[in-house]
Amino acid sequence: MRRKQMKKQRNIVIASLFSLLLLFTVGYAAFSTTLNIGAKGNIVEKSYAEIGGQDLEVVTTGDGLYADSYEEGRYIYKGANPNNYITFSGETWRIISVENDGSIKIMRSESIGNRAWDSSNSNNWVRPADLNTYLNEEYLPTLSDSDKVVSHNFSIGAVTYYNNDLADQINDENGTTWNGEVGLITASEYLRANTNTAQCETLSLNNSNSETCLTTNWMYNSVPSGGFMWIISPNAGYSSNVFTVSGRSGNAGYVYGSSASYSSGGVVPVLYLSSDITLSGTGTSEDPYVIS
Repeated sequence: MRRKQMKKQRNIVIASLFSLLLLFTVGYAAFSTTLNIGAKGNIVEKSYAEIGGQDLEVVTTGDGLYADSYEEGRYIYKGANPNNYITFSGETWRIISVENDGSIKIMRSESIGNRAWDSSNSNNWVRPADLNTYLNEEYLPTLSDSDKVVSHNFSIGAVTYYNNDLADQINDENGTTWNGEVGLITASEYLRANTNTAQCETLSLNNSNSETCLTTNWMYNSVPSGGFMWIISPNAGYSSNVFTVSGRSGNAGYVYGSSASYSSGGVVPVLYLSSDITLSGTGTSEDPYVIS
């Protein structure tokens, strides 16, 4: 009887241990599954775009390289101070965009001086405007890396003042093009360089919040202090009016029309680099991209 009782107790102990082991096994499996699900939930898939042989991360917040929301296959730099510095012809320039054909659009970091857009007060860039002639016939040959510049289509369509529909504005700009080597930024390129889309994405919004908007737009750094920077976009409905970005106190960052004949406009050249160039560097102001 005693032996039978001991055997029964031993079976109970074995059964308890087995149940406990089974419980631990199931618990561990559940815990492991939770960890895996949690880990997968925290994975952020990164995307990259190639610029000059380098794979650069495409971001969705903060300063950096973004996929253009309005033109498929195009990447643009946005924010207060993204890492888009590039040395070109011994000078500091900045990358505006990587086009869908692989070419790299850049703008000089500072104005090359003040000139009239057109001394006869016409906003027709292909006439050609005085500034068109100067940039392509006089300025371009002075660049030591001019062989890296490619002829490209520039959007020169007229823009409606105080436009509140950026997609519509871009369509208007792209509706007329000019093929050449040196031009200026468009009105929409200035707007698209801003990360503060809620307050700054359209002409209307930017001009209502210009003092705020200039703090999140790297292009504003190229606007001459106390003056203004020429844009290539004509003001629709006015044959003598072109858009500018103001650097003047009181309306700094404001995008508005000015008479093309004003000789006080700052000239910031824009051009396209060949898609087959190779870049080294990290794009910071201390370590700008260099064509190698």
